[in-house]
Amino acid sequence: MISELKALFDYYEKEKGIDRLKMVEALSQALLAASKKSIGPARELRIDIDPDKGTIKAFAKLIAVETVANRWEELPLALAKRFNKNAVLGDEIEVEVTPNNMGRIAAQTAKQTMLQRLRMAEKENLYEEFKDRTGDVVSGVVRRFEKSDVVVDLGKFEGVMTSKERVATEDYTPGDRMRFYVKAVEKDSGRGPEIVLSRAHPNFVRRLFEFEVSEIGDRTVEIASIAREAGYRTKVAVHSADEKVDPVGACVGLRGARVKNIVRELNNEKVDIIRWKSDPAEFVREALKPIKVISIHVSPDKKQARLTVSEEDLSKAIGRRGQNARLTSRLVGMDLIIEKDEHASEVFEGQMGSAVHHLVDALGISEDVALKLTQGGMGDLNTLATGVEVSDIAEVLDGDTGLAQQIFDKAAAHASAPA
Repeated sequence: MISELKALFDYYEKEKGIDRLKMVEALSQALLAASKKSIGPARELRIDIDPDKGTIKAFAKLIAVETVANRWEELPLALAKRFNKNAVLGDEIEVEVTPNNMGRIAAQTAKQTMLQRLRMAEKENLYEEFKDRTGDVVSGVVRRFEKSDVVVDLGKFEGVMTSKERVATEDYTPGDRMRFYVKAVEKDSGRGPEIVLSRAHPNFVRRLFEFEVSEIGDRTVEIASIAREAGYRTKVAVHSADEKVDPVGACVGLRGARVKNIVRELNNEKVDIIRWKSDPAEFVREALKPIKVISIHVSPDKKQARLTVSEEDLSKAIGRRGQNARLTSRLVGMDLIIEKDEHASEVFEGQMGSAVHHLVDALGISEDVALKLTQGGMGDLNTLATGVEVSDIAEVLDGDTGLAQQIFDKAAAHASAPA
């Protein structure tokens, strides 16, 4: 027992950083409860542990009396004088009452209780050490899974990454060394103090930029806002008060080296770096590039922006399952209403209509045929006469070679006629 006890103390002190006196206190309390079953309800029973020698003794304070009426609280004066020759009636005499089976008691009954106390002490140490590290990025090794939680070995302590904080596109395998964002250190989590880790938190990306980009570290460049859908895409808006500094270029780095390191850490998550603008409308335009915003109206009171883009850009502006619009909205802090530019469509349709009518008048063809030619990119006579072959016209007209030849000849005649 002595060697086991000393080994236990040494292990927890060196590997877990638990103070030896705390362990002695924990073991004393555990043994005190366990010893009462063996010793009985002795008066002021206490356990004395020598952590260096590994010895355990039990003592009780009994009162010296002439005749013993309660053996748990009293002892005869004659016996008291063996411990203190000057003892008189009523004196408290401390007597060793260590049971013969103390070693077995300690080994079988108290060990589990002591380990529980030690685990509590370990968690208290954990809280004290990590309570000011919320927001840090730490390195750890994936150790095991508890239901859907990932338990991470951080050295002296373990952290937990819940399913909510995991990245859906990442795989975690025991033994993997990764970096994690310390989202919180909770003192009363129901399981004692707990380090909550995350790889999905937007601030994980923020901290990675701080590590990689020295200009962010010294505040020459600042991250104004960040929006993330972990595993898929992140948008980061940056700016610098120094006009000589290009904030986007600083974050990208030479040949993209800086942002590549961040993307690698994020397992190829797409990262967009955007120049922050103080004007909300300009900020939205920057955030949606390379999509061209045709018009935009910002309602500051409603925190809303209504904008139009071309029909070709509409699906890109919204993005797959609305991701681009959603991220942009979070980045700029406004609801976005993205619509197709109807004016451009009207102008285009008007141009199409003019071209159709011109072909009808010039070539004597039906509107349907003229519309097919116009939609096929052959909406003017010069193109029909010199820019295409008969076979090209026939292809637009569903293979009607005869009609294609007639149109080609008429267009050529118009083209060669004097103005």
